Amino acid sequence: MNPDLEVVQIRRGESFKAWAHGYPFHTVRWHFHPEYEIHHVVATTGHYFVGDFIGEFEPGNLVLTGPNLPHNWVSDVPAGASVPLRGRVVQFSQEFIADATAALPELAGCENILELSRRGALFSTATAKLAAPVLAELVEAQGVRRIALFMELIDILSRAADVRTLTSASYLPDPSGFMSAGVNKALAYINANLTEPFSESDLAAIAGRSPSAFSRSFRRHTGMALVQYVNRLRINLACQLLMSEADMPITEICYAAGYNNISNFNRQFLTQKGMSPSRFRALLAENVSAEIAA
Repeated sequence: MNPDLEVVQIRRGESFKAWAHGYPFHTVRWHFHPEYEIHHVVATTGHYFVGDFIGEFEPGNLVLTGPNLPHNWVSDVPAGASVPLRGRVVQFSQEFIADATAALPELAGCENILELSRRGALFSTATAKLAAPVLAELVEAQGVRRIALFMELIDILSRAADVRTLTSASYLPDPSGFMSAGVNKALAYINANLTEPFSESDLAAIAGRSPSAFSRSFRRHTGMALVQYVNRLRINLACQLLMSEADMPITEICYAAGYNNISNFNRQFLTQKGMSPSRFRALLAENVSAEIAA
């Protein structure tokens, strides 16, 4: 069975994603993503799946999974029952940790545990007890405190003893193969054709599903409707153009980002960024002027 792609949304102004969830939850499924993930079980018992590994978990289970390594934790709870807090999760990209290491060479000390995570790294009960209060505070923290707690967490994991790798030595995740299936194929199409017109029916056909089934699956994959997902990607592209093409008229940026209506473009930009495209550009210009003056 091919895993689903989980689209990890790291919010603007944050370096990584830290969050908690209950059970059942829409991300609790056989899935993968290009980000590293620290996964800590707070409540319930059950079975967990990492690559070709299957094991039993209980509260305190702490695992670091590497990029594109499929995983899932399935809790044993009665049908119809729910758990308000099942686990806490931290997700961060390869680019983030590489850039952080370039700026802070001391982070090179975490390279070994990151390498082990490509096979799934299971930590001891003692390490999980050290990490638990840090994770609990991290999911609620803001500002510089988030960074301090993240560094503390990475330090705990990097210095851990008795780390066990989970998948077999021969197991290699195949994200290109995963992406050829179902909704993953549609997501790849969106990324390759973001500025071109396409409909939900077009994507459903690519995924080999009915429009209604595709719509449900897409929301489960991304946590949002197709229109919201596409608008977010297109506005992010518009921001990149506003930052890199200072002389490009905003109307041209509107069309280059895949919109064919300037009013809709302005409305979507305001919704997502809290300001108009012209205001966004003006603030960028102020920032550049301040740097020159300094």
